Amino acid sequence: MTIDLSGLHILITGASRGIGRAAALGLAGAGAKVALHYHQQTEAAEQLAAQIGPQAALFQANLADPADTVHLFDRVVRAWGHLDVVVNNAGIALNSPMDLPESEWLADWQRTMAVNLEATALICKKAVAHFAGRQGGRIINIASRAAFRGDTADYLAYAASKGGMVALTRSLARAYGKQGIKAFILAPGFTRTDMAQDFIDQYGESIALGDIALPRLTEPADIAPMIVLLASGLADHATGATIDLNAGSYVH
Repeated sequence: MTIDLSGLHILITGASRGIGRAAALGLAGAGAKVALHYHQQTEAAEQLAAQIGPQAALFQANLADPADTVHLFDRVVRAWGHLDVVVNNAGIALNSPMDLPESEWLADWQRTMAVNLEATALICKKAVAHFAGRQGGRIINIASRAAFRGDTADYLAYAASKGGMVALTRSLARAYGKQGIKAFILAPGFTRTDMAQDFIDQYGESIALGDIALPRLTEPADIAPMIVLLASGLADHATGATIDLNAGSYVH
């Protein structure tokens, strides 16, 4: 089956690398026009946009800043006229040991929540209002298996932020389905990305490999096809669902 996303306008946060980059390539490859959000990875974002070509446009924003997050959505809509799908992929995972001083630990917690959960919530809020005026749209939120099975003590904030994303997405799906708005959760496990390299450096790749059922670690390209499918509308009756993509490391 060939999926054709021609005519769709899609915003992807955190598109310069990892899962976001793979998603951008997959969505553009299926014909969609992609708004590539990035923060500091300017060179990587520019290279990706050049690789995709005229179907891509770059939008810089600091998602830790609520005003900048809102401005990001508004800029994309002004530039393109409308959006059909948003993919909330941007996220951070800070190594924050429990023996840190409370002020430092709380600063890590607040920054994680600002980027992973609050920015996602703001973009979802903007998307709901936008989609309601267009008879619908789709929200794809990239959570994590950590939302369900937890994470190590050094990454409590990451797991908690992803758990919040799950509840947010389920609530949106239930509240706005009659307005044509669908919302989905992807819950990857350990995926070979730049962000995951911190974990590999700390714990060793053998820990991650020993935790999965398949013989190799998940790659960003293993996640992208599901994002393309959900964006297409072919799986709309899965609205509110969590789709696990974790190589069998967590099954529920």
